[in-house]
Formats: sequence, C-alpha cells, structure tokens
Amino acid sequence: MATKPSDMTPVVDLTRGKGAGALRWRRPLYLDLLPPCNEACPAGENVQAWLALAQAGKYREAWEVLVRDNPMPAVMGRVCYHPCESACNRGELDAAVGIHAVERFLGDLAAAEGWPLPVDAAPSGKRVLVIGAGPCGLSAGYHLARLGHEVEIREAGPLAGGMTHFGIPAYRLPRADLMREIGRIEAMGVKILTGHKVEDVLAEERDGRFDAVFVAIGAGIGKHVEIPARDAVRVLDAVSLLHNVTTGEAPRLGRRVVVYGGGNTAMDAARTAKRLGAEEALIVYRRDRAHMPAHAFEADEAIAEGVKIKWLTTIKEIIGPDLTVEMMELDAKGRPRPTGKFETLKADAIVLALGQETASGFLRQVPGIEFASDGAVKVGPGMMTGHPGIFAGGDMVPGEQSVTVSVGHGKLAARHIDAWLGGERYQRQAKHPLVSFAMLHLPVYSDADPSLEKTLALAERLHGFEEVVSGLGEKEARYEAKRCLSCGNCFECDICYAACPEDAIQKLGPGRRYRFDYEKCTGCAVCFEECPCHAIEM
Repeated sequence: MATKPSDMTPVVDLTRGKGAGALRWRRPLYLDLLPPCNEACPAGENVQAWLALAQAGKYREAWEVLVRDNPMPAVMGRVCYHPCESACNRGELDAAVGIHAVERFLGDLAAAEGWPLPVDAAPSGKRVLVIGAGPCGLSAGYHLARLGHEVEIREAGPLAGGMTHFGIPAYRLPRADLMREIGRIEAMGVKILTGHKVEDVLAEERDGRFDAVFVAIGAGIGKHVEIPARDAVRVLDAVSLLHNVTTGEAPRLGRRVVVYGGGNTAMDAARTAKRLGAEEALIVYRRDRAHMPAHAFEADEAIAEGVKIKWLTTIKEIIGPDLTVEMMELDAKGRPRPTGKFETLKADAIVLALGQETASGFLRQVPGIEFASDGAVKVGPGMMTGHPGIFAGGDMVPGEQSVTVSVGHGKLAARHIDAWLGGERYQRQAKHPLVSFAMLHLPVYSDADPSLEKTLALAERLHGFEEVVSGLGEKEARYEAKRCLSCGNCFECDICYAACPEDAIQKLGPGRRYRFDYEKCTGCAVCFEECPCHAIEM
C-alpha cells in the first residue's frame, strides 16, 4: 500500500545523508494476510496454523488448533473433498499441499494416543436439544459443550453419524474410525440418545426443559423421477442402497447395474455395485463430464475400478430389462437438450442417484417455520428459523450439501445459539485480505514433490469394503506439512533479517517475529522483495 508523501512524515532524517540507495517516503510494515486454504475451508479451519505446528513436530498442539473448528479430523481427512487444496497457492508452483492427509494423520494420532477434546467454559446452566446426530448435529453439540452448555442429541437411527455412517461406503470411511471420534464427543459430556425419533419439537423442548433447539436432520431421502415403466427391473434409490449395505442388508443387484445420476453419490453407488458382484456398472448422466456435480477425483476413482460412464444420456422408458435412453446435447449455456436419437440398454437393476431431500414434515406444525419448495427449512442470517429459539442447519437448509459444510454449519450454529442464549447477537470477525500466488516472492524451481498416499491395489478393491486409501506415516505427514508456503504470514525464515542492508530489522526471539528500526530503515524495499510469503507490505 503506497503512501503519498503528504500523508506521513519522512522515514529518515534527510539531513543525515545515511543509508543504502535513494531515500524514500515509504516504509515496510509486517502484516498478516488470509491464506487461501483458510478462506476456502467450509468448516472454517485455521489450516495454516495447524500445518505450522505439525511441521514443527508439535502434533498435539496442531490437533488442538484443528479441533477448535472441527471435532472430527480423522473423518474429515478421509471424506472431505478438500477445497482447501484446490485453493492452495502451492498448486501454482508444483502441487498443492496434501492438507487432508495431514489432517487425517493428526486425527488418527489423536485416537491412538487418546487425546481428550477440551471444554473451554464453565457450565452455563443452559440446556440445548440437538435433533440429528449427523456431522452437523455432532459438530453443533461439540461446540456448544465447549461453550459450557449442556447438550443432548436425539437421533432417530440406531447409531450416531447420520450420512457419514449410512451414506458413505466403508471403503472411504471405516466405521471404527468414525465411531472413535463420535465417542470422544460423548466423553466430553455430550449425551447422544439413539433410536429416538422427534415428532413434536415443541413438546420435547418443553418436557426436557431445553433453552434452545438445533435441528440438523440432514437430507436422507433419495429423490425420485417419473420414468414410464412396464414390468420394470428392480429400481431403487442410491441412498437406500448405501444404507442397506451398511446395515448388512445388501440387495441382489444382478450382473448389469445402471446408475442414473452424475453426483458423488452416483459414483459411490456404482463402486458399491461392483463390490456387490456386478460385472458391469454403468453410470448414465444427462450432461458431460465438465458439467457433472461429482468431484473429478471421485469420477477418476470410479473409472479406475471399472465403472463406465455414458455422458449426455437420459433414461426415457423402462420395459423389463430394456432401458430406452435418449442422447442429449448441450446448448450455449451448458444445459442439456434432447436430440431425438435413442438407444436401448440392458440392466438387471437401476439405481437412482438424483439428489436427496430432507424429511422436514414434522416441523410444519411449528408456528413460524418456513420451507423451500423441496422441503428445505428456511433460516435467517443467525441460522434461526421463523420460530424463536429453534435453529436449523446442515443439509436440511438451502445451500451446498457436504460433510464439510455441515460441520461448519454446526460450529456457526453453536456460536449463534450461544449468543442468543446470552441475549446477544453473534458477529463474525472481519477477515484479513486474501493473499494470492502472484503476491508471493518464491524461487522459480521446486524440489519438494508431494507425499502420495498409498492405495489398495485395484485387484483387491472389489472383493470387499476394505479402505482404499491409507494415510501418511509420521515422517511423510511432517514432510507434507513443511511444504506449506505460509502464504501471507511470517514464519520467521530470517530472509528479511539477512537481506536488510542497514541492519534495520531486529529479531525478537522464537515465536515473536521481528521489528523494524525505522531510524535505520531507508525504505529500500529489499525486505519486501525478498519475503517469500508476502508478510511485509510497503
């Protein structure tokens, strides 16, 4: 940020005639900027901070910083689609930092070491009911407990976890790892009551003497579409398929399975069909790969396991084992339109993966609550519904649906509920300006290739639901953390200290960074030009 001469006094005494180079009217300032990984994380993690601790070998401290925002790092390190890595500036240099792999390492290490989740505040005397023990409800319960509130989570299903338990296949998320992190939330005092379906929210709030309610029931109902059918083969939705596989009630799908849809759930359903014995699993999707909602790596993994994808195709009619499909084309705006060209496919079973809806009907008896056309519950900026004291979040409210978003919603809801219980309104703190790759001063070469997680051999994957991706060991995880460029924040590399020609930079000791001596500084900007992470501005 250049400053005009009329806005400030000179940096140096012009009569002294001292200093390297021309005397200038600007001076360097240390500052903190927002790294793109932090900005991109839907759970609001301080990614750069815990990576810095992990690279120093301070793993428990790194985990404690991580769980300030996300209580389930072992889960998130496995199932999050890691938008932090898509935003990582290092991707412009060689390859993004494997943030999810380091997060998983810390989560697994915490489980192995038995590190307990902390509680920060004294008991508040307030009680909060959370409806739904999925990732959003668990996150809200955890954060509310850390704020000192007594929390009870009531879950309709037989086990906690929601869609992480019944919707994500075990080859991506082993159930033991999930249940360990849920158990740690319970150990800090959050009560989870399973097999308890809430049908009258106001009665449960009143009878349980709760001061607030947070509804986080997710979106666990598979969407259907009207397709003309006569003597159709077995048709089921992907959500039910994945749920039944988890509960040990996997259906017989036959030799040829068609999955209709193009999202992540479609990829999981097709990969699951292969593991259930299908010789052919074919995904039919009405748009092309560039417009599919599934993440690219999800599609890549499915294709690697033998799943086929028929792009620009839609199902028009089902007669017995025959599917009439129509070829589509995209218009100028990327929307599919029919071509009038048809083809016949054979299938023993059809799995519909067309998205999910929420079972919010039980809330319609609550005065003030409003709904979107698909049943999603509308909330205000403070995540409260139209009924005072009843909040909602996660997949059941309009917006993006993912585990990471749900965990972030749970944290944010806890902040809003805590403020409301105290008669206040929660306000998010303003963020620092974002630092881009172009702002960094990096060497033109890189000699730090990323650590790659090992994967189960393709020949071994289709014989069961063993976890496909294995995590990093301590050595690899620490190395990967060291690949972080510390974008926008000083990490005490001493480059500015060594580069200053006037000895105008003072070291303040480990963890305390530096100070400029403006009596010596000439404003030459060498420190700014040499700082690799742009933690200095002129």
